Parts: sequence; structure tokens; C-alpha cells
Amino acid sequence: MRAEIIAVGSELLLGQIMNTNAKFISSRLAEVGIDVYYHTVVGDNPARLEEVISIAKKRANILIFTGGLGPTKDDLTKETIARQIGSTLVSDDEALLYITQYFKRTGRDMTENNKKQALVFEGAKVLPNRTGMAPGMAVEKEGIHYILLPGPPHEMEPMFTNEATPYLFEALGTQEVITSRVLKFYGIGEAELEFRIQDLLEKQTNPSIAPLATAGAVTLRITAKASSVEVANQLIDPVEKEIKSLVGEFIYGMDEDTLSSKAADLLQQNNFTLAAAESLTAGLFMAELADEPGISSSLSGGIVVYNNDMKVSQLSVDPGLLAEHGAVSAECAEVLAVNVKHKFGTSIGVGITGAAGPDPHDGEPVGTVWISIAMPNAKPKTHKLALSGSRNTNRLRSARFALYYLIKYLTENESKN
Repeated sequence: MRAEIIAVGSELLLGQIMNTNAKFISSRLAEVGIDVYYHTVVGDNPARLEEVISIAKKRANILIFTGGLGPTKDDLTKETIARQIGSTLVSDDEALLYITQYFKRTGRDMTENNKKQALVFEGAKVLPNRTGMAPGMAVEKEGIHYILLPGPPHEMEPMFTNEATPYLFEALGTQEVITSRVLKFYGIGEAELEFRIQDLLEKQTNPSIAPLATAGAVTLRITAKASSVEVANQLIDPVEKEIKSLVGEFIYGMDEDTLSSKAADLLQQNNFTLAAAESLTAGLFMAELADEPGISSSLSGGIVVYNNDMKVSQLSVDPGLLAEHGAVSAECAEVLAVNVKHKFGTSIGVGITGAAGPDPHDGEPVGTVWISIAMPNAKPKTHKLALSGSRNTNRLRSARFALYYLIKYLTENESKN
């Protein structure tokens, strides 16, 4: 089975919105073993959409459309496809009732053109829209499956997961379960990670292993097909164990974990409190943590000490230390971590200092960063980074490395207890 994803909407071509739907659908299709060879974007133009469909039918047997199902005149996806496949559009009673009730519930007048959203191909499988109004649909014509989904991601994603995926399973004629487990890495690049697990990648069958680099981390998705979730997990377990034996020191979490959510969970599980002293990151580290609900029980506070005067006056950093070692040094980072911990009376103190760029600082090259973490009843643990990004990229990566090291030490602390 080969799929092509066709996004309909002039706003995509104008750069007004990003085509995140294609990314989402491709990742889900990969999990069920359906290849995607092409992504196509076309504007709200019937002639061009017909041309796109004619081409796509020659190279794929599953065509998945997103967008163009709404009530306005430029929403022409289903009308255009209906002409292509010789289908008639009919009103779906359940969809129309849902749309009508929506307007009554919200106290708004329902204009006549909203009834257009309830039109579906005659004989098609209707995919209910439980987070919006326009239903999706799926139909097979001459060996090609046409799946139409709404454009807004908050409508499309649950419809694809809960409605379109079961349709695809039926089309594939399989009752197998597809289960994935995602391992999250930090402090290692995609190329190095792939090199270290190269033997595993070369011999993979079922489960399959897919590396992916994102802005915040590198991930490995382990996917297995089996007769049940339990059997699939039994296939995944030994592969995960082997990966951990090779690159386990860089794993910080799994599945939906982020650096900030994992750090927050570990802080809360251990009943630890934290304060941070930030120089080059200027509060980015605390801002990342503050994204997590309930973090107020762990994140007590912190202070931005961007220049040396503030380091001295606010956190009692010895001017002699700054004169001898400079602000961009292990010694400065350690004092920041220890002193902010004492100042706020917390379990943990984090100190971050460095040269973000674009110019060297205190004689240290751009990208030099020191991160120190003062854990309970232990000497500060300090790390040096040599980053090579832009100024703001260096600042953000410094904050995230601080989260990564924090996770590492919190995990070690848990294993001791």
C-alpha cells in the first residue's frame, strides 16, 4: 500500500500556515507499514486539484486529503473529487443534526451554507467529526482509497486516529496491532546515535527502529506489529534493552516526555525544591520548567545575574574569584549553584554561566558554557559545553542541557534510594 498526502489550501502556499498535518499523517502511516512517497500541496483551485488527483492516482493507491471541507465557496475538495470519481454528494443526516445542534448550543444563527459541511459521497464511510463540524469520509473507487479529512489539526488528528486508522486496517485486511515506544535522547546528535546503533538498524525487521531529530532532542521510535499489544511489547522490550546498553547514558525519557516534563516529574517524585542562578540564559531554564503544571511545588524561585555586579551583590560571588577565573568558568558556575541554593533554602541549586555570543566573553570563545548543579548532601557537579550555534540557539541549548543534567542526577539519586 502506497499513500500520497494532498493538502488543499491556498493559505499553505502563501506561507500563512504550516502543513503540520502531513507530518502527523506520515508518522502514523509509517507505524502501520504504509509507505508515503509524495506530499503535495495545492491551492483552492478545482482545475489544479483535478490535475493533482490525476497524477496521484498513478503512483499511490491511498490518497489522503486534508482541507477544503468547510462551508465557504473556496472549500471545493469534495466537489472536485466527486467529479473525478463519478460520485454524487448527498447530505448525511447525522452530520447535519450535529451541525444544527452545535449552532443551537452556542446561540448562533446557522446560515444556509453551513449545510454544505454535511455533504458526503453517496455510499462512503462517514468519519464523524467529534471536535468540529465537517465530517470526513472514506471511499474506494477502482482500487484506490480516497480519505478526506478536515484541515484544522485539532479536528484532523483525532479523526485520523479514531476513524481513518480503523478504516485503513480494514483496507489492509489485517487484524494486527501496531505498537510503538519512543526513546528520547539529549547530548548526542542524530548521526552519532545512528552510528552507535548501526548494527541494530541493519538487522531490524519487526520491530523496526526509526531515528528522528527534532529541535529539542533526538528520538528513536521502536515499532512492532503483533497479534496483541502484549505480544508487541514483548518484541519491543529486548530491542529497547539492547539500545540502552549501547547509548543508555543519553536517554532522558520516553514517549511523550520532554526535558522539562521529565525534570518536573522527578523533582516532584523526590519532594525536592529547586532554585536557579542564570547568567547567559537569563531565566530560560526556569521558563522551561515553568511550562509544566504543578511545578510551583518544586520551583521555588531564582535570580538572573547577568553581569558581574549582580553576581557579587545578589549572590555574594567573591570579586577575587571573578578576577582570577572570570565569570565564564567552572568556579563561577559552582558558586552560583551553591549560593542560590542557600539563598532560597532549596534542595537543589543550578548555576548557568557562559558566552552566548556573538563576541567572546571574559576571554572565553563563543559557545563556552558552564553548568553546575548542587544536589542535596553532595558536592556540585559541573559540566562544560562547547556550543556552536547562534547567540539565542546557544542560550536555549544551555537551558536544555541544564535540564538534561538535572534529570541525570535526579535519576541517579532515585536509583540510590
